[in-house]
Amino acid sequence: MIKVKIPNVNNQELIKYVESNYLKLEKHQIRVGDKIKLGIQIKEGGKTRTQLYEGVVISKKNSGLNETITVRRSSQGIGIERCFLINSPKVQSLKILQSAKVRRSKLYYLRNLSGKATRLKERFN
Repeated sequence: MIKVKIPNVNNQELIKYVESNYLKLEKHQIRVGDKIKLGIQIKEGGKTRTQLYEGVVISKKNSGLNETITVRRSSQGIGIERCFLINSPKVQSLKILQSAKVRRSKLYYLRNLSGKATRLKERFN
């Protein structure tokens, strides 16, 4: 049995202490409405490769180690949504291509739109 010296703190601080080892160092300021390009590590047989996934962030949930984003893209006229853990080791790269000016925290209304109606106004910083 291994004894580990843990600082005498309350539960919230202890959770933050443990999670800090697993957080990614570069902290991206991803907002809802951003168009992003993610590089996801995919395992095929014995080999691994990085596949790019590009789309619009329609929701953001949780915080800290459990932070997730939902990314929506259109492929051959069909909308596809995927949820990603930001701090997952499978997310190799993340690049923000464009920021949009939105007034909602969840952009689920984009599911009912198609074509040019899905465009969002660009944010200029």
